[in-house]
Amino acid sequence: MGKHYDEALIPDEVRRDFDVYYRIGKIGIDLGAFEQNVTSLAGNKLAQAVVQESGLVFLSGASGGIYPMNDDEERIKHGQQGAQDVADTLITRLHWTLSCGGEGDLNDVLYTVKALGMVVSPGGGASSSAPSVTNGFSARWHSVFGGGLSDYAENGVDPGGFAGVHARSAVGGFDGRFSIEPEIIVAIPPTLAREIIMNRGWAFPLPPVMLEKVKAAR
Repeated sequence: MGKHYDEALIPDEVRRDFDVYYRIGKIGIDLGAFEQNVTSLAGNKLAQAVVQESGLVFLSGASGGIYPMNDDEERIKHGQQGAQDVADTLITRLHWTLSCGGEGDLNDVLYTVKALGMVVSPGGGASSSAPSVTNGFSARWHSVFGGGLSDYAENGVDPGGFAGVHARSAVGGFDGRFSIEPEIIVAIPPTLAREIIMNRGWAFPLPPVMLEKVKAAR
């Protein structure tokens, strides 16, 4: 596990006992390269992630799928795939948020706090598909960090633990030219959060001066 994770206050019975990157490799998530993912905050109106000193990491939402949702089975499957694709995107962002300055990585994630799935389903309540569609996001998160919806779970129990399990809201009725926009909050050790903030600030992408600092230290 990560150096900060090993020192965190977690009961032994629920400590994660696997390498998150092993699961990412088996699933086939491409985390990309530093140059592609670690960029400047200059010109961006919003951060992709914000690290809070307490250890919370807030990840902005991203959109997935191209069709609005209804209760048709094939349309729901399309939305679930879009939700899974967003999970891959946010896992990649979280990886670079935690690791770009050499402070930590995804093995330092303690647990997952809260997810929100905003599902495009115009019609004022005509569709009840929002929870099912958002399950595509939650299941992928479980598969990486551990949880009952994981590809590794049997009878709702993941032998690797439950660090991917999260509180969640799934809300439909939005308009848009996509299927779903999920966002998520995770917990990391406060020691890691403080190290990140002191080294390069709290926002990702990085402020220009911090980006140059991180590049120079590589």
